[in-house]
Amino acid sequence: MKVLILAGGYGTRLSEETDIRPKPMVEIGGKPILWHIMKIYSSYGFNEFVVLLGYKGYYIKEYFANYFLHQSDVTLDIQTGKMEVHNNSSEPWKITLLDTGLSNMTGSRIKQAEKFVNNEPFMLTYGDGVADVNISELLKFHSSHSKAMTMTSAQPDGRFGALNIEDGNKVTHFLEKPKGDGGWVNVGFFVCEPKVFDYLSFDENCIFEQLPLQSLAKDGEIFTYKHDGFWKPMDTLRDKQELQKLWDTNKAPWKVW
Repeated sequence: MKVLILAGGYGTRLSEETDIRPKPMVEIGGKPILWHIMKIYSSYGFNEFVVLLGYKGYYIKEYFANYFLHQSDVTLDIQTGKMEVHNNSSEPWKITLLDTGLSNMTGSRIKQAEKFVNNEPFMLTYGDGVADVNISELLKFHSSHSKAMTMTSAQPDGRFGALNIEDGNKVTHFLEKPKGDGGWVNVGFFVCEPKVFDYLSFDENCIFEQLPLQSLAKDGEIFTYKHDGFWKPMDTLRDKQELQKLWDTNKAPWKVW
């Protein structure tokens, strides 16, 4: 089963980093967050990826085209043009890097990948969020129903800390970033049947999260896998710093490999 990864957006809320590179290439622990996402899937045995490129997509192409240079020690013979790789640390990945247009929306990008999934079920996620989703359990849940899509959902942390107040106005303890208002949100990590493509369009303005998902829901074709564990998108510089801190302190819940 192939894994599609949306990696073409502008990432304007993280402009401190994305002015020079696409958001999926912003590094956590010296590796692009895209790499971390691929490692999550790979740890469950899924090693075929279709990366949907757009803004500054050539950075992603260059990274994987020269993966040996980024990951291993090499000896270069300038005269002959030969390269000898030492301590090969490459991954068992087969990656299709698909240029889906600079300004195309998410639905259009996904639609363009249809020919690469060979009318088979596929997985799909966003190229800027990590989680400790159990992919095996996610697939097991998907196989338990006959609908077109399983969407993973989670309850995001609140933006601010909260006070636990009892006996009138007595503060008993603090809650650091409690869960939000109890609502569940789409966090990616989809499992899709090929019929999902029927709800998509090549029109560059086709936004996956709007009419396609609304129509799928209206037709009763979406079930959600509720994830109670860790999930965090990298939307802002603060998010990036928090992810980096987790990595630096060996407390990164998404590191399942």
